[in-house]
Amino acid sequence: MPGLDLIDQDEGDTVFRDVIFLALAGFVAIVLLLLPFINPEAKENSEVNSPGNVIAEVRWPDNTNTDVDLWVAGPGDRPVGYSNKSGKIFNLLRDDLGTKGDITGLNYEVSYSRGVPSGEYVINLHLYRSAQEFLPVSVTVAISIKTPEANRAKHILSKEVEMGQIGDEVTVFRFHIDDNGRLVDGSVHDLPRPLRSTKG
Repeated sequence: MPGLDLIDQDEGDTVFRDVIFLALAGFVAIVLLLLPFINPEAKENSEVNSPGNVIAEVRWPDNTNTDVDLWVAGPGDRPVGYSNKSGKIFNLLRDDLGTKGDITGLNYEVSYSRGVPSGEYVINLHLYRSAQEFLPVSVTVAISIKTPEANRAKHILSKEVEMGQIGDEVTVFRFHIDDNGRLVDGSVHDLPRPLRSTKG
């Protein structure tokens, strides 16, 4: 009978649609359940993992032909910078020359200390070279400390400095660290203390 065939076909179509809909609904439910695990929210934390104890980092605008030099000095040690990359306390891990010989385009320098001896620390910037169109240069300086009992370093100081003249050396931070590897309250200032050798 032709009418009976139409009823069977309608029921078959309905069953097929129901199966497809249920499969699709199941797939959507699985995706929704897995979403939190695919890309978990980043946890806000002011701590960073690092190999050193006192970390001095500087950044300036990327992809500019500008060479800013980081100079650091730990207690009783000689200054560390591009012409003297290591001392008893600090090591300069990256001497960035701007776009010269740099495949990343990122502009930054970083120094790490071995240990956290107590005493005064000095952090300077020197504007070695810059194309005229990039002056003044805005440089961000961040200092972190990893105490002997901690697994991660904690940011303690940060500052943005404008450098307008090639050859300028600026003292960004001078601060004291106590015997427990912690910043001494009230010890932070920026009274100038040259670190860079006049011989370059």
